[in-house]
Amino acid sequence: MKLSSFFHLACFSIKTILLRQKNPILGTIILTDKCNLSCKHCSVNNITAVLHPYRQIRAEMEKLYGMGIRILFFCGGETFLWNDGDKTLRDLVREAREMGFLIVNTVTNGTFPLDLPEADLILLSLDGDKEKHNEIRGDTYDRIMENIRNASSDNICFYMAINRINRHTVRDVCIKARDTDNVRAVSFNFHTPYPDTAELALSREEKAGCCDAIALMKKQGAPVFNLLSAFPYIINNSFPTPCHQCIVMEDGEISTCGRCIHSPGLCEQCGYFFVAEYTLLFSGNIKIIAELLCTYLKYI
Repeated sequence: MKLSSFFHLACFSIKTILLRQKNPILGTIILTDKCNLSCKHCSVNNITAVLHPYRQIRAEMEKLYGMGIRILFFCGGETFLWNDGDKTLRDLVREAREMGFLIVNTVTNGTFPLDLPEADLILLSLDGDKEKHNEIRGDTYDRIMENIRNASSDNICFYMAINRINRHTVRDVCIKARDTDNVRAVSFNFHTPYPDTAELALSREEKAGCCDAIALMKKQGAPVFNLLSAFPYIINNSFPTPCHQCIVMEDGEISTCGRCIHSPGLCEQCGYFFVAEYTLLFSGNIKIIAELLCTYLKYI
């Protein structure tokens, strides 16, 4: 992370904590819900299968920047499917950087060539060892690993959604992140129980077991992006929601924190580690602040 970016984000955090502001700093643009996969835990793929036009995405980027957003995510569906004429995801990332966003990340399922060195992080969904990943996402594991080996940059971060199918493979994913070239870190979430996938949600005891496994691997040197000091809040769902510092824009509509907010009762069952980390950060939790500084400076 550039020093200028660090100081900007630090100043935002200090003002937010001291003045109890609710201004956003992190924004996500949904490029499309079109996806080439149909994963067992996903509730948002191929509802419309529309690729939102470049002019609209560009306007959304400008709007978010004008609102003070400086950390930008591009999400899907599958982001690498997005195009409009000769415009591709790579063009969007480049333009976001030129516009002034300090951190630009994208999320992908990893089944397309990973040629995106301009992104700070490519968050790539890996949902377990080969057996469990393929059970959830179809026969894609080997193709993903080949794409990682051939990636044009080392900016990849594994992104695992832990559920009842893959909860025993946390260690495997940590080891794979540690031992795979071009992979910088691994970030975990728990499955958030949308109504059509509620049976995949973990119990409190299962969450605690997974957090113990993550913590052990982190202490043994695995490059885990998550903050250990947030784990008790994540296990008990005792962090405040929604996170007002994060917003999602989809087809022109802005949602505070994420799409969960539109489903009654879902915020209280949120499994997104970063939501817990950010709400605790902007509440002034000293342990979170210290650990986040070390983690972000190391991996971004």
